Amino acid sequence: MASPGEDSEREPLLGDYPSGSREWNIIETEEHYKSRWRSIRILYLTMFLSSVGFSIVIMSIWPYLQKIDQTADASFLGWVIASFSIGQMVASPIFGLWSNHRPRKEPLVISIFISVAANCLYAYVHVPASHNKYYMLAARGLVGFGAGNVAVVRSYIAGATSLQERTSSMANTSTCQALGFILGPVFQTCFALIGEKGVTWDMIKLQIDMYTAPALLNAFVGVLNIILIITVLREHRVDDSGRQCKNINFEEARIDEVQDSQGNIDQVAVVATNVLFFVILFIFALFETILAPLTMDMYAWTQEQAVLYNGIILAALGVEAVVIFMGVKLLSKKIGERAILLGGLIVVWVGFFILLPWGSQFPKIQWEDLHNNSIPDTTFGEIMIGFWKSAREYHNERPVGCPIEQAWCLYTPVIHLAQFFTSAVLVGIGYPACNVMSYTLYSKILGPKPQGVYMGWLTASGSGARILGPVFISHVYTYLGPRWAFSLVCVIVLLTITLLGAVYKRLIAFSVRCGRIQE
Repeated sequence: MASPGEDSEREPLLGDYPSGSREWNIIETEEHYKSRWRSIRILYLTMFLSSVGFSIVIMSIWPYLQKIDQTADASFLGWVIASFSIGQMVASPIFGLWSNHRPRKEPLVISIFISVAANCLYAYVHVPASHNKYYMLAARGLVGFGAGNVAVVRSYIAGATSLQERTSSMANTSTCQALGFILGPVFQTCFALIGEKGVTWDMIKLQIDMYTAPALLNAFVGVLNIILIITVLREHRVDDSGRQCKNINFEEARIDEVQDSQGNIDQVAVVATNVLFFVILFIFALFETILAPLTMDMYAWTQEQAVLYNGIILAALGVEAVVIFMGVKLLSKKIGERAILLGGLIVVWVGFFILLPWGSQFPKIQWEDLHNNSIPDTTFGEIMIGFWKSAREYHNERPVGCPIEQAWCLYTPVIHLAQFFTSAVLVGIGYPACNVMSYTLYSKILGPKPQGVYMGWLTASGSGARILGPVFISHVYTYLGPRWAFSLVCVIVLLTITLLGAVYKRLIAFSVRCGRIQE
């Protein structure tokens, strides 16, 4: 990076790029450097708040839905949960395209405003006389739509950092995102102290309770985020060497120069990276989904135990992810992003291979003809419903173990706790490493052109993976059992590793491929 230090002082005022080059080649001043990093840190906060917006209400959606609309069932719950990812998937390319042609403040402020309005709607879904569940569906979908600004955030950071800064910045962004997912349920737990009745402001029909308070907090910090973006965020762009450049997403630029940068992008590498990213999020989404059914079936955990223990496991994986995000920043400087991505996929494959059942010990069978939480009846909602149902309601009434309706329970060996914990640790290592490396490589492959649309498609592919992953694993696990489910996952990861091997040499920075910078 060209910085205000000694190295930059020895640089000429103008670089040695040929005449007519899009880059200004002006060495970065100290004022520009500080402003650039202030803007990047504001977007770290935006990423954190975006992930908190998803996770802060996730554990209370089901009881809140039942409270406001008795007609809501488990199937509808699935749609409410999936609506966030659907909204984000639709919005990401739109906001990305917008940011390519206009100042990025515009899509950021509008998207956050949509999230603020959606959270306010969520707090008022109890007011209408009927169809309350559809208002909740719309509210969560709009929150997801607002979260489509993730594409703008990552494209801004990619354009405002040099190649040397890129990996560290992307890791910091992913760390903020992971912290949001970790702390969201913690905030929800704190708001549980308010209780279900809470307090009511009759004049504006506002009820503040354990269900609405998290959404209102989201709306409040969203307003603060908008203020920070308007007052602090500035448009910055540097080239891969760290030199200040024109913001060609909205400043005038020669048409032939923009077309030249578009034509030089390796589209094979772009498509391959989208596929890799889809699989990475697909794998982790299905792993999160299968935790509760798997542990209830294999270890005869009650719903209360499953929610508690798996919550602890997911929290531990979140902390592990933060550590991994920090570690890959240092490791990438020694072995490179591609090697870490490959290593992460191998670790994930080993993690799922370890989960394959073996031995002569079988799980405890639940003989009673009851609908166990691990049988989703073909709907995503019934998988998730166990996370919200009160343990008191079923603790003394419902049997535990692997339900006889799942025929594979009679002949599939139990997955030992040592296998399960080892697998969780390995997946917790491989997923965050693959996540941040895929983002980093993608941004470097795209090069100097505005990355909004491309980042939008990458975010959309991740949202699609979070929708399809749970559906895939729930059906395969329910009807075929863990042996088939995890074998298929191993095959998918193996095919992904093969794809990575085939395009390995193409996953290089735009400037390196064009010979401007040596790798």
